Amino acid sequence: MTAQSSPVRKLKAVVISDAHLGTYGSKASQLYAYLRSIKPEILVLNGDIIDAWRFSRKYFPTDHLKVLRHLIKMIESGTRLIYIPGNHDEVARRFAGIEFNNFKVENKIVLTLDGTTTWIFHGDVFDVVLHHSKWLAKMGSMGYGILTAINKIVNSILRFFGKNKISLAGKIKDKVKGGSKDTVSNFESTVARLAIRKGYDYAICGHIHRPVKKRILTPRGAVTYINSGDWVDNMTALEYEDKDWHLRYWDKEMYDVVDDNTVEEILSETTEDIFIKAFKEIIKS
Repeated sequence: MTAQSSPVRKLKAVVISDAHLGTYGSKASQLYAYLRSIKPEILVLNGDIIDAWRFSRKYFPTDHLKVLRHLIKMIESGTRLIYIPGNHDEVARRFAGIEFNNFKVENKIVLTLDGTTTWIFHGDVFDVVLHHSKWLAKMGSMGYGILTAINKIVNSILRFFGKNKISLAGKIKDKVKGGSKDTVSNFESTVARLAIRKGYDYAICGHIHRPVKKRILTPRGAVTYINSGDWVDNMTALEYEDKDWHLRYWDKEMYDVVDDNTVEEILSETTEDIFIKAFKEIIKS
């Protein structure tokens, strides 16, 4: 049964990020199909929905327009839409605080759901390259677009020979950002430490295009870190259901939603924590 013929699923909250509409790599048709399959009370668009860095009036296909039109339709049908701009659509940050009916623009939000707190923001604030060399980040974005186009050709060849597809852009991003799904990167540990200090139960980001859900432990506490991934390589979203956040993968071949609830227990100590522990040991001795 396809998602189009399936009943629309009612959800309490959904988070989507990094659709990069207006670029060749955006999986707009799959995102449109996914949006049509859900009816959330709250929909958070967590940055880089429209790629203003690479936006061109010459390229904005019908599938991309359908996504925008359906988002408006969702607002009209009662969904509360919260738009958090990212670095690629940062022009919208000047409108932070604006609220109109079911639509609101914010730089970050905290949702309280079933007695738990979820801190949601795009994540580019922790991107060192972006803040210290913005021109380099924009060049990287252009290179990422070219690599995505090449990737389509490579995957077409791989499918012809019956091989599994690969993500060249994803592999490059992992090398640049550091870390993988099996380790806590500097980005993730920074987000986790701040969330723990603020007392949040969940911390949700986008930006790095690496979908993951993991439990991060530090000497100061624990938090569930989740990245909503993207709609360029991974086609992922976050859904709040049964009192927890679930990372969902949209399979473009089957048009089914696949659940991935993998949670990893990871011990992470900062340099500050190690220094304090060593200092206490010295005092005791």
